[in-house]
Amino acid sequence: MANIKKYIAEFFGTFVLVFIACGAAMNGMAIAGVALAFGLVIVAMAFSIGNISGCHINPAVSLAMFLDGRLSLTDFIGYLVAQFAGGIAGAGILATMWGDTDYLAACSNHYIYTQTGDERIFAAFVLEVILTFIFVFVIMRVTSEAETSKNAGLFIGAALTLVHLVGINFTGTSVNPARSFGPALFAGGVALEQVWVFLLAPLVGGALAAFAAKFLKKAN
Repeated sequence: MANIKKYIAEFFGTFVLVFIACGAAMNGMAIAGVALAFGLVIVAMAFSIGNISGCHINPAVSLAMFLDGRLSLTDFIGYLVAQFAGGIAGAGILATMWGDTDYLAACSNHYIYTQTGDERIFAAFVLEVILTFIFVFVIMRVTSEAETSKNAGLFIGAALTLVHLVGINFTGTSVNPARSFGPALFAGGVALEQVWVFLLAPLVGGALAAFAAKFLKKAN
């Protein structure tokens, strides 16, 4: 039963992230507003479901926690299923409400101004690895120290806001495979063709962050 509660919490948290934050982007909010929406959702969810599941609501975070030994293989798989299901549910409701599924705040490399398609894909991939690395590194560090863990949700929300401020104009900012897959699934077209970038790059960034955070762990 405890595991089921964790998975329900992860489903709910990811649903809220996509429904609220992607919904804010769909409503034409300015970049700063969208970035803040993503950050505030993380803060709200961290303080409401953090004591149930840890509030990963992001496969890249769960991968980092798994690699760091803080998440079992069973829970890792359960979290992934719950997160992707939550992202799909959130995007599905937005698609139903919005009607036109051409734009569901799906990620793409549309705004990366390099010369060829391959260069743009590569640039998007590298950017998402870097942004996810920064975001997940903050998570791994602030949740591993007693003096920062109590207010971890605030630091994590701030970090997500900051990476969105950089990435929105280039890729829309994924740093979260579940956040990207749901909107891409309903938007289709280019978003679905490119979704592999926004699935794989955050996982690479999350894994690198796990190893870096462990390497830089504070000496006793």
